[in-house]
Amino acid sequence: MRTSHSVLLLVLLAGLFAINGLAQEYPTKPVRLIIPFAPGGSNDILGRLIGAKLSETLGQQVVIDNRPGAGGSIGVELAARSAPDGYTLVIGHIGTLAVNPTLYRRLPYNPLKDFQPISMLAKVANIMVVHPSVPVKSVKELIALAKAKPGSLVYGSGGNGGAGHLATEYFKLMAKIDMVHVPYKGTGPAIVDLMAGQTHLVFAGIPGIIAQVRAERLRALGVSTSKRLAVFPDVPTIAEAGVPGYEATQWYGVLAPAGTPKAVVARLNKEIVSALQTAPMQERLAADGSEPLASTPEEFFAFIKSEIARWAPVIKAAGIRVD
Repeated sequence: MRTSHSVLLLVLLAGLFAINGLAQEYPTKPVRLIIPFAPGGSNDILGRLIGAKLSETLGQQVVIDNRPGAGGSIGVELAARSAPDGYTLVIGHIGTLAVNPTLYRRLPYNPLKDFQPISMLAKVANIMVVHPSVPVKSVKELIALAKAKPGSLVYGSGGNGGAGHLATEYFKLMAKIDMVHVPYKGTGPAIVDLMAGQTHLVFAGIPGIIAQVRAERLRALGVSTSKRLAVFPDVPTIAEAGVPGYEATQWYGVLAPAGTPKAVVARLNKEIVSALQTAPMQERLAADGSEPLASTPEEFFAFIKSEIARWAPVIKAAGIRVD
């Protein structure tokens, strides 16, 4: 009996040492961080911020890999099909993880089954901006113009099912107006066309558009949060500016393919949470209108599940569908 107990103890200890050894050895080569949108948007900005910090703490370069297209689905699917060894990570957000499951009839990945959540990163406020040529200076004036000329206003987004697309459709639904949607392969390209006057307005995460608003190249009408933001104290919330009850923020997190070793997940979670708790990172996020949201892998999984349930009825009510 003692012999069998001793053997079992040795097996357990060997397994524990193997796990600890894996955590200590990882990583031994560069780590790829897939950003499923084009450069310039909030996904890209947050991904590069956390990627740079992880490069320092992991002791290996974190290589940014932008893979835009199909509302982020192309990049996210690529991550889902990658080896679950901790060397491929992906930035997920409200669109790719919570909206796409309802938006697409045949989504090539399952957010709850194909990924191992690592940690949430941040919550980001959306801001509604218009080209200076649009003859409105408030949310109420925009709504009045849209109602006077249905279908005449064109808005851009980072892609079908993206956070900006959903935020604008939610706004249209609550304001009872009609606007034409033009999807891009990321918020960056959508902003470029807006600045060129090719579209009239964009709902975007503040990090990707703050410089253009401060330079007065674009006019801000409202923010999507329940309270005004410190970075734009003079910009009203959309709720107070004409659409009571409106609120639609973006959120982001880091995931790995399902099956990634627990020791690797624990190491990555530790480094990400530690990075988000540093004063420089918090100050950097706050300057962009973002709020750090560190979490455990389990909390992140539960949050994704709850957000899918939250947005499904909104998408169905708005009649949004991508085949």
